[in-house]
Amino acid sequence: MLTGMRVYIPTTLPGLAEAHKAGELGPAPLDAYAVTPGLREWYVSDDIEELEYAALTRAAGASLRQLAVSPGLPRRRVVLAVDVPESAVSFDPDRGLDSAALGEVRLAAAVSMRDAAAVHLDADDAEEDVTAAALALGAADAGDDDARFTVDGAEDHELLWFATQEIPNLIG
Repeated sequence: MLTGMRVYIPTTLPGLAEAHKAGELGPAPLDAYAVTPGLREWYVSDDIEELEYAALTRAAGASLRQLAVSPGLPRRRVVLAVDVPESAVSFDPDRGLDSAALGEVRLAAAVSMRDAAAVHLDADDAEEDVTAAALALGAADAGDDDARFTVDGAEDHELLWFATQEIPNLIG
């Protein structure tokens, strides 16, 4: 029996809608986040739920980056949790402890929406903070402490969990 792995794929509401319509998230390769050896070592925990939450948080940050480069999109971070075979996932062990790459993985093939386990999405009340964070992201990356504080404001919002059966209502 093949072993599976939970990966967290950052996307946007229009990206989720496209994936729902097509029946798959792609095209490949897809960047995602998962519990990698580097993330385990950095997080210093054996609690799989804590580690998966850390990977989810990294994916939420990547979703914010997608929003930052596409100002016309709805300002809500979206992460699709998907179960895939471990053989479908690759990561660069040389970047394992690079703080910018923690938990990063790559999927070589498009992912069937049948393999989706859940959707994580910002609540409506996060939109103002997510909008401000998307605008401040470049300055935060350049070391601006005020901008970093703004980005952290979006990260303070917990993503809500939704069953995959709720996707039509989320994108409607």
